[in-house]
Amino acid sequence: MPIDVDVALGARLPDRTFSWSASDVLLYHLGIGAGSRPGDNVSPAALRWTNDDEHLQVLPSFGIVAPTFHIDVPPPLDLPGCDLDLQAIMHGAQEVTVHRPLPTSGTATLSTTISDIWDKGKAAVLWQEGTARDQSGEALWTVRSSMFIRGEGGWGGPRGDATTVTLPDRPADVSLDYGVAPNQALLYRLCGDRNPLHSDPGFAQGAGFPAPILHGLCTYGIVLREVTDAMLDGDAARVGGFAARFAGVVFPGETIHVEAWDEGDSIVVDATVGEDRRPALAECVLTPATG
Repeated sequence: MPIDVDVALGARLPDRTFSWSASDVLLYHLGIGAGSRPGDNVSPAALRWTNDDEHLQVLPSFGIVAPTFHIDVPPPLDLPGCDLDLQAIMHGAQEVTVHRPLPTSGTATLSTTISDIWDKGKAAVLWQEGTARDQSGEALWTVRSSMFIRGEGGWGGPRGDATTVTLPDRPADVSLDYGVAPNQALLYRLCGDRNPLHSDPGFAQGAGFPAPILHGLCTYGIVLREVTDAMLDGDAARVGGFAARFAGVVFPGETIHVEAWDEGDSIVVDATVGEDRRPALAECVLTPATG
């Protein structure tokens, strides 16, 4: 079996030390659509995402991509005990928790382990969890993500926990649309994800899609930024964490529809795409920062 569970489960990946600059933050924000609406170039609120002055802030989802931001080749799959095909893998879910507002530049070390492997019958779900710490050892952020790996289930392992987020039975507090630019995936791939699924039509067709698709993490960042702007006054420091499951495919040129409900201790979010409102992100919860 391409996944040797005895080897993979609990394995610690090599620590990764990385640095980032304000330019990286700006590119990431542009990649998730900041500054794309008319008037954003003169709006003080919008410019907090796109201008490198003393007001520049960092959306917490930047922490997910920061360790691999400068990689310019397709992502490696050299996980302990795993022999995987890139075309068989889809990003399943993503969480980020920030321990303090992220600095606009810095150096950190990410320590990651394979924390869970689930058997879904026709597929496996592999979870990784890691914490990035600055040079003094202080935790900056923690990430948890899953890969859905087609064809690798069926060994009799645990099916895993089901996560259910119930949408409130009332009109959303915020309802908005974001038009995905035709070149959005080509821009976002400069943030360190060169998977050809998002740029090569032939590769995308080999993976079962009619055309290259938008990165799931780009959709994730777009939705988090839109909700932060609409519900938290555009203040990145008010975001404590964001969790979501990737429920469907978004193509460049489509429209993402976002609805959000303020539940006090959390903001519940629903994100759909296209005129048929098919799911894009599910089980979405934004946790406001405390203190």
